[in-house]
Amino acid sequence: MTDSVQSTAQNPVFSNNQLNVEDIPNLQTLALLPISKKYRAMNIFSIGLIALVLLSIATGLKYQPFWSIPEDLLKAYPYIVTAIVALATIWALYHVFADVRIFYAIREQDISKQSGLIFRKLSCQPILRVQHVEVNRGPLDRWAGLASLQVFSAGGEMHTFEIPGLTLDKAEQLREFILAHKDIGAR
Repeated sequence: MTDSVQSTAQNPVFSNNQLNVEDIPNLQTLALLPISKKYRAMNIFSIGLIALVLLSIATGLKYQPFWSIPEDLLKAYPYIVTAIVALATIWALYHVFADVRIFYAIREQDISKQSGLIFRKLSCQPILRVQHVEVNRGPLDRWAGLASLQVFSAGGEMHTFEIPGLTLDKAEQLREFILAHKDIGAR
């Protein structure tokens, strides 16, 4: 044998041992935490606000005195209002049931998010692969005292996943933990 093959056989640098499936941690035992209840209320409020603006525009166009609207378009007004109300109701109902099914968990080595109403999705991101973490707050988030934590992995331009509906303190705390733990694991 050559020297490099002998040194590899005596002192293995690479190993690929078979694992017992029973010894692998089970994700079903993951202690998931719910997001803030304010998140659902904020989504429903924003849907109502959007529907109100669309209804105001439709009503303003129907009753404006500056130019004449074709008769066919005036007859469509009740259908437009019904469509806006129906879509807003369906969208709000979705958030009523889906937002309470968003959970997250953080462990020593990874961060996880579970979501989905019909199709459940569990995403896990190893902390050592985290490239960047952001805390984002839109105007409604600031008003409600909420924030979203976006986790970016190495090798991707988009965020791996986002945990919405966190209190600002919790989002900042999670961000600091991930950044500090990422530096510890890299040593």
